[in-house]
Amino acid sequence: MPGPFRRPTRTTPRAPRRRPLTSAVTHGARRFRLLASATTHRARRLRPLASAAAHRARRLRPLASAAARRLRPLARAVTYTRWLHLLVGAIVPLAGGLIHPGLSHPYPSDWLVVAVLPVPLVAAVALVPAARRAEGLQARLMLFPGKHARAWRTPEGADVSASPSASWTDRGRTALWLVFRMEAGLAVWLLSVGLAQCALTLAGVHVEEPVVAGLALPFGDGRWSAFLAPLPVLVLLALVVAGGALSARVARTLLGPSVKERMAALEGRTERLLERNRIARELHDSLGHALTLAVVQAGAARAAADPEFTDRALEAIEETGRAALEDLERVLLLLRETGRPAAASPGLDEAARLLDSARSSGARVEAEVTGPLEEVPGPVSREAYRMLQECLTNVLRHAGPVPVAARVAVEGAVLRLEVRNPLAPGREERTGSGSGLRGIRERAALLGGSARTGRDGDAWLVRVDLPLR
Repeated sequence: MPGPFRRPTRTTPRAPRRRPLTSAVTHGARRFRLLASATTHRARRLRPLASAAAHRARRLRPLASAAARRLRPLARAVTYTRWLHLLVGAIVPLAGGLIHPGLSHPYPSDWLVVAVLPVPLVAAVALVPAARRAEGLQARLMLFPGKHARAWRTPEGADVSASPSASWTDRGRTALWLVFRMEAGLAVWLLSVGLAQCALTLAGVHVEEPVVAGLALPFGDGRWSAFLAPLPVLVLLALVVAGGALSARVARTLLGPSVKERMAALEGRTERLLERNRIARELHDSLGHALTLAVVQAGAARAAADPEFTDRALEAIEETGRAALEDLERVLLLLRETGRPAAASPGLDEAARLLDSARSSGARVEAEVTGPLEEVPGPVSREAYRMLQECLTNVLRHAGPVPVAARVAVEGAVLRLEVRNPLAPGREERTGSGSGLRGIRERAALLGGSARTGRDGDAWLVRVDLPLR
């Protein structure tokens, strides 16, 4: 038994003392601070290396860009279509070389004979007019980028003609092109085969016969020769790109449009511009006349407040609008080129309807028509109708419902058209520089006539003289 002063012993083990939470957080923060300090020190040490790498990258960027520009032609389909176009040109001399006795072991002199012998035959083919057309179409298809070559560029080759030969100059240029294509194709074929044999020899492949007899190909038994095998391939690709570009440039020069073809294209463009101007004048005259009459009739009907006058005004607006719709449909048929025959433009035989529409707008029109109008040529009659329409439209637009004196007369070999109206009081004098009056002068000039517009006393006068022959 233990004594009264003896401390009893513990029978259970003591639990470990737990560290306070704040102490653990402080310890973790201290470790994290040490780790961040080490990371910062490493980043400070690596910063010069990163700066040097960035500087080197900036220095190498122009070189990489230049290399990408130089290698870009190798990724274009048109490069290889040009190569094929050149190789096709070598068919004629190679076919002629099959009967040449020295082609089994050809020397440079043999290849020279093969290149020269077919020249007269090729030049004779150029005498056929269709040869130029065939060569132009081939050049457009194979020498220039476009959708056919899967190149995302603007289609080129439009400056290469695809029409038959029309002169001896065209035949001579076609002959030069055929000779160039044959000789360049033979040279490209020899280089392609020779450089391919050189690459195979450097790679260790035995070549039985070189393309040119007596040509010493490099031996492929050396230790480092295999590493030089890609060099002839790179030279071949460079020659293909350069030869294709040269072929496209020569095609533009020799197969381009001749002076006669350029003149024909320029005349066609001029005719299209004249046709567009004529259609613009047609729309201006017909629609401008219809809208002017409609505005004048509507204003007069509202001011009169007379049911009978209003009915007449609406009837005149309806007739004028229907005629304008017919003119618009005719012009649209010309623009669409649907193949349907467009209705003929109105002529002087319908001048009475034009004068009646002007009278229904309130203008007091006194018309004098003399001479055999049915004998007036169609173009002159139609243009005179448009001029009379423009004159009446200008009167209603600028002077209002005033007295108008119109005269249409056939005097010998001249058709004379005169429209006279008093100047409206309070209105400024017109200078005669409007688009309508300018159109009248242009129409008269195209027909070989003359037009005079301007003030004549207290009136405004438009006088047009058109030759009938």
